[in-house]
Amino acid sequence: MSEMIYLRMKKHLEITTLKELKLKDIAHISAQPVWKKKLESVPIYRLSKKDQSIVIIDGFVIIDHISQLFEDMEFQLIGPEQTIIRILKKSKSPNILFATAVWLILFIGTAMTLMNFHYDVSMQEVQQKLHFLLTGKENEYPLWIQIPYSLGLGLGMLLFFNHWFNRRFNEEPSPLEVEIYKYQQDLDNYVIQYESELNDRKPFD
Repeated sequence: MSEMIYLRMKKHLEITTLKELKLKDIAHISAQPVWKKKLESVPIYRLSKKDQSIVIIDGFVIIDHISQLFEDMEFQLIGPEQTIIRILKKSKSPNILFATAVWLILFIGTAMTLMNFHYDVSMQEVQQKLHFLLTGKENEYPLWIQIPYSLGLGLGMLLFFNHWFNRRFNEEPSPLEVEIYKYQQDLDNYVIQYESELNDRKPFD
């Protein structure tokens, strides 16, 4: 009776140096300890400069390859069917001038967005009418409403994004993190769908 081996491909793998990938690098292996140790050291693919930034290792190709090496074993693939390998280049130290320019552009753009929104909904007139309803007096600048409103707006944004610099208020992901996750999912699906020629590369013997 053949030995049953279970493989679970790692969904993502980030590599900073070009190297030889072994089975343990791209998949989790469930097997008897003696077989697991042998399988972990099986070479699968050697990264090179021609790979540029993304390599896709397909689970079917892996099973086909190791089945030839271990004919008395039966392999079962569970979980993700591909491993997306991203080759990261060494990042340079951030340019303070560039970072400051980006921060200013984002700050001015955000400020203009808020001001245009408040202008479109006539927020100042609403606050003036609210002041009149509560006090019976007209006031062009009801600061006792406008100042707490402005502070509450900033506080609300902090709570909405669930971050204060590197500190998180609770364990729930922020809406921005959810959108980034969804974008990453779509990007991964696109890469798997349209970079399928990478799957045709046979593992080296």
